[in-house]
Amino acid sequence: MSHLLKDELAVVNVGIEAFVESVRLQGKSVWHVEWQPPGDGQAGLAWQLAQLLGDPADPESAGSRIDRANDTATARMLAAQPRLVDVALHAHEVWPDMDRMLLHAGAPVPWERMCPPMRGAMIGAALYERWAASPEEAEALLGRGEIRFAQCHDRNAVGPMSGVISQSMPLFVVKNGTHGNTAYSNFSEGIGRVLRFGAYSPQVLEQLRWIENVLAPAVKAAVARAHDGIDLKTIQSQALLMGDEVHSRNAAATALFFMSVAPALAASDFDRAGVAAALAFIAANSQFFLNLSMAASKATMDAAHGVEHSSIVTAIARNGVTTAIRVSGLGKRWFEAPSDTPVGLYFPGFKAADANPDLGDSAICETAGFGGLSLAASPALVKLVGGTVAQAIGYSREMAHVAWTRNPAMSLPNLEFAGAPAGIDVRKVVDTGIRPVLTTGIAHREAGIGQIGAGIVRAPLGCFTQALAALAESLGIP
Repeated sequence: MSHLLKDELAVVNVGIEAFVESVRLQGKSVWHVEWQPPGDGQAGLAWQLAQLLGDPADPESAGSRIDRANDTATARMLAAQPRLVDVALHAHEVWPDMDRMLLHAGAPVPWERMCPPMRGAMIGAALYERWAASPEEAEALLGRGEIRFAQCHDRNAVGPMSGVISQSMPLFVVKNGTHGNTAYSNFSEGIGRVLRFGAYSPQVLEQLRWIENVLAPAVKAAVARAHDGIDLKTIQSQALLMGDEVHSRNAAATALFFMSVAPALAASDFDRAGVAAALAFIAANSQFFLNLSMAASKATMDAAHGVEHSSIVTAIARNGVTTAIRVSGLGKRWFEAPSDTPVGLYFPGFKAADANPDLGDSAICETAGFGGLSLAASPALVKLVGGTVAQAIGYSREMAHVAWTRNPAMSLPNLEFAGAPAGIDVRKVVDTGIRPVLTTGIAHREAGIGQIGAGIVRAPLGCFTQALAALAESLGIP
């Protein structure tokens, strides 16, 4: 700010940015400070927030108890050691009750409220399972309630975009070696016209069956030859040093995973044509590691969940209608608010008006410190999602203001190798008004079209204000 003092008149604008331009039109220097009242400007919420913030002078205060709980939750988070230990060739091997059930991303949403891309994915899954012979028949079954729905997160699973998992789909099996919990995710189909974005053409279904019958068994054979599985945390950590933020960009992570499985698969007795096809598919799909990053993040954050009084966010999930969060100390309750539409770049022929509101379980990566929290590591992603390298670095710096700690295993080279922010604290979000930044894909608002771009979105503040109020209630604070 020192350069402002050289002017005859300098202005510092706090809060409402609309005043800035009028000052600039007068030819004066102005320094804008983004600020808003804590507690989203709600007096009652601000009072609850004040009582939930730590008080070093009173170790028995509500805030101090939350601080200790957050230390415990984030210690579990940092100690997690997620490893790919197996591939379940069919989801019903993991969940025997999957008959006529489809899992989806985000908080519960009935068929009547599902966004069109998720509806399209559900139609495609019904066709894939051969429960219906046509899209019209599948839609009728779904509309009559003859196919049940459940949430991926309630099955220790995560799925990108629509998140759809059906009984015949293969699953990655990721175990947290430190805490013993297991997480699951489906396989990546690539980008564009794929099931998770709501497409269900014959080509989409054919590829899903190839994944089930060739790719998944091939990866299973490779994992079986890896001693103690494949260390996903090390891959994520190395990928940050190589230009990924390990959510929307996974080129380096996919290459590292390829290096882990290719020798094992080549040495296996798996069908040679299948080996070649599987390796070619992974090599051509730079986002292949996304589902593995999500499962690793889920195994990490599930270990941090369930710490009494903790205000650490352990899941962010979007169903295309709402964005929802879970908080470590508040059980399985979802705190929801309407999803925003991502801001970013669109594939040729598409525009912002074509986009569906934010969708998918992949923001589990942000809760583990990747994605928007690690965006400083990925200047290469900036061109894809829009913005500048300085903005990418700024996002990671900004996210440090709402995180409880930093992860020393996740170094960000452009921030002098500082650890990535880790452990989003509900209290800090409500106190600062800084909403977590999420990197994300963009789905067309109509079913059947698929991915139309990629960008950045922020989690709605309403999720966090609701969670803060619930946390205060759990501690007896009016």
